[in-house]
Amino acid sequence: MTQPSDYPHHQSVQTRWHDNDIYGHVNNVVYYSYFDSVVNRFLIEQGGLDIHQGEVVGFVVESQCRYLKPLAYPETITAGLRVGKLGNSSVRYELALFNARQELCAAGYFVHVFVTKASNTPTPIPERLRHALAALVC
Repeated sequence: MTQPSDYPHHQSVQTRWHDNDIYGHVNNVVYYSYFDSVVNRFLIEQGGLDIHQGEVVGFVVESQCRYLKPLAYPETITAGLRVGKLGNSSVRYELALFNARQELCAAGYFVHVFVTKASNTPTPIPERLRHALAALVC
């Protein structure tokens, strides 16, 4: 069973009122938003990614999520983040969302390919960013 300790990086995620759907739980598409926010916050804060003036950005080229237990507003989630594969210009992030009882509610991944903004062509992951991501490789 996957546990928070299986992930070297953790972030709290606060569900929002509009995350719930008509069935009273967080809508499936919102989980991807949580994943994206957790990864990008890490990249900005730990890897120095400059989303406004930087020359390099990450494009999502693949993603997947398994929904195991429902989440709902108001709930604070613990997101776990690790790197499953670190390539030359791409990285596979593995994520898990845990409820307050530390139960696994969702698990998934997505792949970023880093590209230059000007040409949208793959480029090696910048060194500071690579160093931050290498710390999450499991």
